[in-house]
Amino acid sequence: MKIAVISDIHGNHLALQEVLKSAQQENAEKLLVLGDICGYYYHPDKVLELIDKWDYELIRGNHEKILAQIKDGSVQENKVREKYGSGHRVALERLSDVQVQRITQAPDSLSLNFQGFKILMCHGSPLDSDQYLYPDSAKDLLEKCDSSHADIVVVGHSHYPFIHRNKHSMLVNVGSVGQSRTTGGIASWLMVNTANNVLELKATPYNTEELELEIDLIDPHNPYLKEILKRNRV
Repeated sequence: MKIAVISDIHGNHLALQEVLKSAQQENAEKLLVLGDICGYYYHPDKVLELIDKWDYELIRGNHEKILAQIKDGSVQENKVREKYGSGHRVALERLSDVQVQRITQAPDSLSLNFQGFKILMCHGSPLDSDQYLYPDSAKDLLEKCDSSHADIVVVGHSHYPFIHRNKHSMLVNVGSVGQSRTTGGIASWLMVNTANNVLELKATPYNTEELELEIDLIDPHNPYLKEILKRNRV
């Protein structure tokens, strides 16, 4: 069985549609979504429309928690917008109450078993859903993410993809579909083949021009949102 694992879409449906097209071409049968449907960019409604066409499992990320906090008034939306852009405000405008509830009340982690092949889904680390894991994180931290109950532990959150072999399991950060922090315009994700135990990190290009125009219109005072889409590009 082939399983596509994605994370940190952040309302970037343009990147997601290219990833899902590639996953479909490679005959993926299942989709695992590691959170952060929303935040930063502007089309979480289209993101949900795209993933709803799949057989998928979903956990929540830190941006779903932020969305819930904005909705219940425990954090101010304008403060969030200063750091992350208008993605959360747009999400509350475009998503139904049912959709907001679905993504904000999803579990923080999920254990799955595919005919004996076991996957632990997390957003940050298995130790803390808000903990960032990087390719150069301390070895002892990565080793603490080992699981004797899973073949692979899949995470996102940091937007940096990597694979690390632990004693009992493989730790895989699948990177980010919607906002790669290694190369702009490249969506990072993972393909798992349970038939031969092969893990393959994928890098799928997409066109950022339409998204850049939206940023100019909606968040012209937040240069990071556009700059990150150009990172390491000529």
